Amino acid sequence: MKTLFDNIVIFTITIVLIIGFYQFYFWCQRNQRSEPREFKSKLDSWISFKPGWVWIYSGLYYPIIVLMVLIFKDFRHFGYVVFDFLILLLFQMYFFVFFPVTTPKSWREFTNHKQTLSVRFLKYVQGIDQASNCFPSMHVSVATLTSCHLLENIPMLGNWVWLFPILIAISAVKTKQHYVYDLIPGAVLGYAVYWIFGLMY
Repeated sequence: MKTLFDNIVIFTITIVLIIGFYQFYFWCQRNQRSEPREFKSKLDSWISFKPGWVWIYSGLYYPIIVLMVLIFKDFRHFGYVVFDFLILLLFQMYFFVFFPVTTPKSWREFTNHKQTLSVRFLKYVQGIDQASNCFPSMHVSVATLTSCHLLENIPMLGNWVWLFPILIAISAVKTKQHYVYDLIPGAVLGYAVYWIFGLMY
């Protein structure tokens, strides 16, 4: 049975791990083995740009991941889930380094938009995260993997748990952070890694 202090320790480690994992993400952007390509399609041109979705893309994304602290049964369970996310990161890194995909420069130009709080927040997010590392969508794969673990440990969530990756996927294309083609491969990868977790744990 976990204690309050156990939760505090796991929470602290989780924050450090998220920051640490992102260093590998940024390393991929600096060490691509080929010229990044674009996946732009008619589907993407039909989707309007709505910067307000950045609050889902970043504002909902991280808190839900951190709240996973509450579902861990013990430190063994925590360790296996962390290892599961590490496997996902390694798969993502392979694609980011050897098959880099980038969004068009025009998607990051906001000269025709009012400088609202949402636009400024999106600019801040983009200032940290370059336009590459698009395929498959890491946001969607992490959200899918997170939802799988949440559903396993909180069955009462039912199908509502899938709202998380769905909202993240919508926010990814509405903020023009990703192509439509990035989404389904991201979800498939997240679920595949969860299946691997089932073999291990």
